[in-house]
Order: sequence, then structure tokens, then C-alpha cells
Amino acid sequence: MIISVGDKMLEKLKSTSLFSHTKQEILDVMIKEGLIRKQSYSKDATVHEQNSKCHAMDIVYSGELVAYSLASNGSETIVFEFEKGNIIGANLLFGNENNYPMNIYSTTDSTLFHISKSGVKELLKEYGFVMQFVKYLSMNSQGMNRKIAIYTRKSLRDNLTNYLLALSAEQKSKSVLLPITKKQLADYFGVQRPSLFRELKRMKEEGLIDIENRKIMVKF
Repeated sequence: MIISVGDKMLEKLKSTSLFSHTKQEILDVMIKEGLIRKQSYSKDATVHEQNSKCHAMDIVYSGELVAYSLASNGSETIVFEFEKGNIIGANLLFGNENNYPMNIYSTTDSTLFHISKSGVKELLKEYGFVMQFVKYLSMNSQGMNRKIAIYTRKSLRDNLTNYLLALSAEQKSKSVLLPITKKQLADYFGVQRPSLFRELKRMKEEGLIDIENRKIMVKF
């Protein structure tokens, strides 16, 4: 049995939660008409530049990407992270202001599905897609709300404490391994790296943590 490229792509699309309830024949037609296309990116490739127009909605099939803002002093602040199954650009596609507010680049080799604006309009006629689409928009909104909460907390200590407690619960251990570098963690909190290092040092001196490279023992 010969499996065409379109069949393989259809299989990959159906394996994502977003399209789990979308009719196969609809996706098949969209693939053939070029309304859905697949594209791979290498590590550190820029997928969308800040202020460029959003012409499509993206679904992350594999890999990891980040959206970051660049300050006037050259420092980067990671605002949002994307992984398999996440969507990019859905909140911009139909807006009056549909430029990407941040740069988006791939931190690993990644593969994305790009769905044109007209393709999304067609999908929005399908109830099975709409319900999953609304769910993902809600999840993106919740993620952004959590990020806003980080910036409105009173101190870096609060941010680190909550982050390490969440990491401890996720890894089910008081000894946690940071999934990102300390520079990336500083970017995540929107602070300079020396500020993060000073706070970690103070927490260690106060007996709240032990730290060795990316391994941290949580004692609180």
C-alpha cells in the first residue's frame, strides 16, 4: 500500500488535539488546496519577526519555541513558551492590529503547521474544530495571565519561591533540576542575570535552598 505525502500530513494533523474532532475529509481538501502546509525550522531560527504581519495560524507539531521582547539595552525577556500542540497567532489573525508584538524563534529543531486565514475561516464552520479552538484560546489566555501575575508580584523572591515549588511538585522531589539555563530563567522573570544570581545566593545563605549548577534542593 502506497501512502502519499498528503496522507502522512493528514495523519499528523489528526494526532494533534486541536484537530482530533475535525472531519478528515475537510482537512484532506485543505491540504490539497494549500490552505494547510507543514514547515520545519532549525534550532535558533526566527519564525516570526516582531511587527511583521500575521497571515496564518500556526500549530506546533514538534519542538519548542519562545516569544520574546527585546529591550533597548539589548536584554531579552521571554514572555511566552510554545511546545507541541500549542497554537501561535490565533489571537492576532482576525484583529485590527495583527502584527506580531514580539519575536518568535525556535529554541530546538521544530515543525509547524501553518493554516492560512482563509483556511481558519473554513475550519470555524466546523463545530468539532470550534470547540477545540476555543479551548486552546482559553489555555493561551490563562498562560498569559500567569505571566502577567509574575510581573505584578512584589519581589523576585516571591517569583523564585513559587517557581521552585511548582517545579518540585511537577518533578515530585525536593531536589529539582532546572529545565532551562539560569540566563533563560532570568529572562523568564524579566530581570538581569546578576539580580537572579544575587537572589539565589541570598536564599542559599538563608538556608532556603542548596544549589549546584542547575540542581536545586528546595528546603522551604
